[in-house]
Amino acid sequence: MSKPGPLLFALKGSQAYGARVAQHLGCELTEHEERLYEDGEHKSRPLQPVAGREAVVFHSLYGDDRQSGNDKLCHLLFFCGALKDAGARRVQVVAPYLCYGRKERRTQPQDPIISRYVAAMFEACGVDRLLTLEVHNDAAFDNAFRIPSQILPGATLFAEYFAAQVAEAEVVAVSPDSGGVKRAEQFRHALQQCLGRPVASAYMAKHRRDDIVTDSVLIGDVAGKTAIIVDDLISTGNTLLRAAEACHAAGATRILAGAVHGLFTTDSELLGSPLLETIVVFDSVPPFRLAPELAAQRLKIIDSSAAVAALLAEEYGLNR
Repeated sequence: MSKPGPLLFALKGSQAYGARVAQHLGCELTEHEERLYEDGEHKSRPLQPVAGREAVVFHSLYGDDRQSGNDKLCHLLFFCGALKDAGARRVQVVAPYLCYGRKERRTQPQDPIISRYVAAMFEACGVDRLLTLEVHNDAAFDNAFRIPSQILPGATLFAEYFAAQVAEAEVVAVSPDSGGVKRAEQFRHALQQCLGRPVASAYMAKHRRDDIVTDSVLIGDVAGKTAIIVDDLISTGNTLLRAAEACHAAGATRILAGAVHGLFTTDSELLGSPLLETIVVFDSVPPFRLAPELAAQRLKIIDSSAAVAALLAEEYGLNR
């Protein structure tokens, strides 16, 4: 007798993403209830027996006009606790976007390391495993989480997309800051495999004072080449825009950009800049802050659900 597969749950705001993963797996989402009370408190519970079963819970922890990232985190943790209290054997969270990933170190005296506190809450609520997309700092993520965890990097999916866009041009992978060099190198290696030819590298060296960028310089040769700038996320867009301006000034013939998480927290000049031919993001955060016509014109959104489904299928021994 074959072992039943995991029960798949997707909390409000993440149902569409969870449904896409479930479709790739040939499964359906399991029913659950979410109630919001008049005073702002809430509860969630599964509507099918979970005792002895494995459960996967999908929730992307970005803030939107209905719930903050804090609200979503609290809903997720309470639901995972409810699953364990109801007898679930193992609970895995799939958080395409994990909140507080950028607050992983102290930049001032007595600063909090919030990513570590978030990890402790996951553990306290009985979460057994975490799967997330690209994080700001791999080492800090690994140090924060004591439960088994896995990161789905954007390098391979970005490489598959951009390989089809660059034809026979010379290409250079660009990190918009020194902290993202490892990420850009992963992308460069993946793109080389896709193209079957060498890809160069470059990065922006930035100097800060009191967390404010005072000046920056491009290290590497982009002249006459197609520059592809890769990062973990776009918030204001200023980091990518500065890198694009530097590549243009240094003689790049085409400039493309990709970031796994597109937050677009402000009306930056990034999407209106003629320097960037294409901006590619994943589907971890819908571009709800952008005007639909602007998003349709300037953004290419990569569907990550098939890649997530492949990891889950391998883990649980599912036939896709």
